[in-house]
Amino acid sequence: MSYTRIMSVLPLETRATLLLNVIMLFFVAIEPYLFYLVTLHAHEADYGLVDYASVIYALDMGGLMAILAFFNHELAVEEKQLVPKEMLPGQRRARNVYFISAALFLASALPLFWSLQIDGVSVRFYVWFTPLVLSWISRSMRINHGASSMSSGNG
Repeated sequence: MSYTRIMSVLPLETRATLLLNVIMLFFVAIEPYLFYLVTLHAHEADYGLVDYASVIYALDMGGLMAILAFFNHELAVEEKQLVPKEMLPGQRRARNVYFISAALFLASALPLFWSLQIDGVSVRFYVWFTPLVLSWISRSMRINHGASSMSSGNG
């Protein structure tokens, strides 16, 4: 849903936007297969394959988050006037959440996050939950901010 919202206002004719859309298409296409390989760890598969797949998955998701962060950054540039001024703080917050998520996914590709384990599960998998939590918090802030703006406007 976020991608659709972004692309509905972002000009597609720029070279960077077009190139990033093609790269994003590739990342989105391989994500389900990589996720399948990563979930093999539950079935006592070859841990070398799961390690390798989880590194590629982390890089893939980091790339996706970085591209979405770039798109949100383009929308958040006030001088471009792509979104109304009152939406700029939300775009900046979304950009920051995507950048942090990208950094977490990319950092989780480091071998350290595979070798450290909690209850037999690689820390890499736990790190991947952090962007999800950040997204929930950001969405909750956006919903709460929107509700308070609507109630103050009616008063």
